[in-house]
Amino acid sequence: MYQTDPPLPPKKTLPTMYDLPSEDPQEPGLPDEFHIYQPQLLRETFRPPTYPQEQVFVASDLNLYYDSHHTLWYKRPDWFAVVGNSRLYEEKDLRLSYVVWQEGVNPFVVVELLSPGTEKEDLGQSLRDAEQPPTKWQVYEQILRVPYYIVFDRYTDTLKVFILQADRYTELNLEETRIWMPTLELGLGLWQGSYQGIERLWLRWYDANGNWMPTPTEAERQRSEELEVKAERLAAKLQELGINPEEL
Repeated sequence: MYQTDPPLPPKKTLPTMYDLPSEDPQEPGLPDEFHIYQPQLLRETFRPPTYPQEQVFVASDLNLYYDSHHTLWYKRPDWFAVVGNSRLYEEKDLRLSYVVWQEGVNPFVVVELLSPGTEKEDLGQSLRDAEQPPTKWQVYEQILRVPYYIVFDRYTDTLKVFILQADRYTELNLEETRIWMPTLELGLGLWQGSYQGIERLWLRWYDANGNWMPTPTEAERQRSEELEVKAERLAAKLQELGINPEEL
């Protein structure tokens, strides 16, 4: 590439998300149902009050490019969230991938859903040769320095939480199956309930009062129920005053 004077900044010369998308027709395999529904529930309930909605980006099964010296290397987290960055790429486009050297903000929390074939890498138990790309664990811990790394095994309903302390991940000894994140003013925990018609333990966000964050469907149902209660109270009050609500 022709060198300009003064030199262009790396952001101008390195690949962008348009050069490094997530779609790859050569890559076989699609997420199973749990890997579709669980990230969807996380997305629907992730509303940190400390950040405006337009400064929150969440993604699942999206390529995360992390090394400007190896621009084709990527990881694909099952779910991750970035806060303090535009919801849209350069405030205008839906993302094709997340390219950290273009974005300038790393993920704040990453969630991996264990599968038998990925367990060792997700838990930092696999080794790589020096010439090979680093493992997910190494990328999240040592390169991106993601503050919270969450691992959930749906086969055993086991939740593991790793937080970045100094330069290494430390596993928390959870007294409850919940973890509070002060920066977000949100917590993440295991919720027993029905989602998409499936009853099981799900990962879900909760608020400062310990209440599970509602999905849009639940919030709409709650609003309808509240309006119905208000209408019933108004009708009862009118009847006390000798007024028939049906005649109004």
